Amino acid sequence: MSEPARRLPVILVVDDEPTVLAAVARDLRQGFGERYRIVRAGSGDEALEVLRELVRRGEQVALLVVDQRMPGLSGTDYLVRAREVVPTAKRVLLTAYADTEAAIQAINEVDLDYYLLKPWDPPEDKLFPVVRDLVGAWESGAALEAGGVRLIGHRFSRATHELRDFLARNLVPARWLDVERDAEARQLLKVAGVDDDRLPVTLLEDGTVLERPTVLELAERLGVAGQPALEHYDLVIVGGGPAGLAAAVYGASEGLKTITVEREGPGGQAAQSSRIENYLGFPAGLSGSELTQRATTQARRLGAELLTLQDTTGLRVEGSGRIVELSGGGNLSASTVLIASGVSYRQLNAPGFAELTGQGIYYGAALTDARECKDQHVVVIGGANSAGQAAVYLSSYATRVTMLVRGDSLAKSMSHYLIEQIEALDNVEVRTRSAAVAAEGDGRLRALRIRNPDGSESVEQADACFVFIGARPLTDWLDGVVARDERGFILAGLDVKGDGWSLQRDPFPLETSVPGVFVAGDVRARSIKRVASAVGEGSMAVSLVHQYLAEA
Repeated sequence: MSEPARRLPVILVVDDEPTVLAAVARDLRQGFGERYRIVRAGSGDEALEVLRELVRRGEQVALLVVDQRMPGLSGTDYLVRAREVVPTAKRVLLTAYADTEAAIQAINEVDLDYYLLKPWDPPEDKLFPVVRDLVGAWESGAALEAGGVRLIGHRFSRATHELRDFLARNLVPARWLDVERDAEARQLLKVAGVDDDRLPVTLLEDGTVLERPTVLELAERLGVAGQPALEHYDLVIVGGGPAGLAAAVYGASEGLKTITVEREGPGGQAAQSSRIENYLGFPAGLSGSELTQRATTQARRLGAELLTLQDTTGLRVEGSGRIVELSGGGNLSASTVLIASGVSYRQLNAPGFAELTGQGIYYGAALTDARECKDQHVVVIGGANSAGQAAVYLSSYATRVTMLVRGDSLAKSMSHYLIEQIEALDNVEVRTRSAAVAAEGDGRLRALRIRNPDGSESVEQADACFVFIGARPLTDWLDGVVARDERGFILAGLDVKGDGWSLQRDPFPLETSVPGVFVAGDVRARSIKRVASAVGEGSMAVSLVHQYLAEA
């Protein structure tokens, strides 16, 4: 007896005007009917009931398309309530030009993904690209949620956290199962014949069971790490953050044999950002993981290689060649090198923090662990944009979020749009002139000792703590080769002209003290710490690489 066919994911369209509803459904069926089931509803209340029925049946809802002007529930009111039923579905608002202001406001109020102005003729140009982009992003998230790799472990285990972070950063489809809370996890361990003291355990799609694997072992089994395909490259990029990925896209698209080396996973610090709101061309914002996935796919499609989980240990100059030494023992030979290795979060040097890292204390890992914070008290330490983005994102899950800020105001280090969002959240408390001086726990974080503005100290219960207290450049491997400032950031352009510069011409703007070695992004001295700036520098560096190669 054959199994019943799996039902297609749903795109739900809501409009109170039958002719408009029929037209929208027709267009969507034309463009996406082979992969999605188009379902219609004539009101917000009817649509909510349809959603509940779909969830009861175990069906997936990929996209909600709703008209703003409807009697009863407006489009935005409907989306607020629909988000509680299907939180992962993408959301699109249909609106007239006169309602544009309401649509823009809805981006913040209901986490709207996009708004479409009616009419959209032809749909091939104005409707299909938007929907294709949104359902593509939804499919990626659905794959990560229901992928073939299953990871079983304890939430407050450092080894488990490292594996979860690796899978998320490298966009590996995987499911996380907590052995203490998921009956399925215990059943899988019983079937696999694995004892609890052998956790964490990963179950691969081919049936392989890995007990207590290291990140490198898991990466090798999944084929994530990879090996260089060529003996020599035109451009080796060190770092896979926004600057490095932008350079990979432009380098590969312009015919350069390009490879990127990334020590952890694509995206760098930006990949851990819950929401990037001020990146040009994305009015609803996008998550760091979305940006990373798009850029990685684009770079690979254009021919760039990506070598992950390889750290760089040295740089040598051999005539016209530049040799990048790798932690795995190999080398990469290149005509030019771009250093875009970014920065790493500074560790908080206070009692208990080192011991509880990965066991309730996390550095920039809000996306990986946010859902585990449901109905809990979470503390965010820091007052810059990364801390603000984490606080806003965590507020969707945690009952209470406390921000500890050393300064007397967020305005000194945080963008205005983020401050406004935080002020509008009832469950986020900002405590200025306050600092965590110790972490307490018994194998997991239980409480923080906090120094208050008046100098007194208090102990407060905390289920998780996310730390964002600045960053340090990852440049020790360049010691004695490339000029750096007193903090380790790489000097470039005219700053290196008198620092051992060997050529008659002036150094190019992003060129380091070593000709043919360039720098971009946060690791450059005096850089602007913004995603758009890093992307711009990575793109600009490729143009300078061409100039260098032409002269050479």
